[in-house]
Amino acid sequence: MRRKRPTVVCLAAALALTGCSAASTGGAKGGSTLTYLTFETPSLTSKFWDTSIAGAEKKVPGVTVKKIVAPSTDRDAYAKQLQASGQFPDLLQSITPSTFATAGLLKPYDQKWVNANFLLPLGNAYKGKVYVPPTNSQIIPEVFYNKKLFAKAHIAAPPKTWSEFMAVCAKLKAAGVTPVELGGGDPFSASMPLVGILSADVLGKNPNWLKERYAGKVKFTDANVKAAVGKYRTMVKNGYFEDGALGVKYADSITNFTSGKAAMYMMGSWFLGAVPKDHADDFGAFLTPTEDGSLVVPFSVGGSMAISAKTPDPAKATAFAEAWSLDPANYKALIEGDGAFPMLKGKTLDDYGVNVTKVFKDSYSYVTRQNTKVSAFGWATNDDSMPSGLNNALYAASQALFSSDDVDGQLAKLDTAWDSATK
Repeated sequence: MRRKRPTVVCLAAALALTGCSAASTGGAKGGSTLTYLTFETPSLTSKFWDTSIAGAEKKVPGVTVKKIVAPSTDRDAYAKQLQASGQFPDLLQSITPSTFATAGLLKPYDQKWVNANFLLPLGNAYKGKVYVPPTNSQIIPEVFYNKKLFAKAHIAAPPKTWSEFMAVCAKLKAAGVTPVELGGGDPFSASMPLVGILSADVLGKNPNWLKERYAGKVKFTDANVKAAVGKYRTMVKNGYFEDGALGVKYADSITNFTSGKAAMYMMGSWFLGAVPKDHADDFGAFLTPTEDGSLVVPFSVGGSMAISAKTPDPAKATAFAEAWSLDPANYKALIEGDGAFPMLKGKTLDDYGVNVTKVFKDSYSYVTRQNTKVSAFGWATNDDSMPSGLNNALYAASQALFSSDDVDGQLAKLDTAWDSATK
């Protein structure tokens, strides 16, 4: 989910001739050139995207794919910028379908193909149609912990209830250990504790809360949401995050946690790709504790690429997207490097030839077991996805609530933003 600024200016002249899509067709051999919006992270590097693109190109004769890299974590916002300037990409990786499908900008996949290849064919469907193949899933967040630091504070086992979690934090702090790492300098990273608590307490008790928010039946200012946010404020006021947490960048928060500077880290399961292989057994994971100890899995079915409804060559764009989405080599990189849980039919982890840690296998078991799964708050790409812009509003509220007791005010802002976005 992160970085690197592409050179858009040099594309502008070539793309200006194509209107709302960036593809071009024709040439001596009747080939097509497609543009593909991607993103880069410490694990999903430029090399990964280049290799994966080349692999899919080989399976689709006559297609050339040019990569565009989103300059920040907000791929949706960048895709909107490109669309506004007449440069909407032909293919878009890991965007929120609802943001663009309602504007008629995306082409749905053939449902028979989706049904034939994926374990949860409608896992990320939006209004009954699949705009991004459900290739993988994530738990957002898990609570990762350092077993050695737990032992230092004489903590024998991970907490199951919220009161036990608070007691663990207090013991760690008393032992001179920072209880929870927070990459508060990056908005999405700052939101992780709130995402976990809201998923556990609000969605865990009412899985339809987001749909009911669309219907106007519930609000952010309701007592149950306020109580959940209050738990986060208690963590802050009790000093359970490191000093200066709002200045810690996401990449640095990973380094801080893996090097033993904090005992716990609330982060999406993509962190599994960053677990140090040389001492992986030092790390474990549990889910955000609930009041009564019941298990709530904040689940998100992710996927590969959406296809522009405006692309001049929908057949080639679809063929490339399908080839990329079924390539085992891509899954190997996503599993090992980005902690993705694969969702292809008829496959086990061994089929991908991956080398994963015990904490990965333990985490994946939450996905494969029967349990209470809810849409990870703010991370769903299906009908539980929030209106355009609300994710950023939630991130901003998370950062503001780190240093402000104005819970009512911040929640009222979220209600106002929601109402404005859905008019």
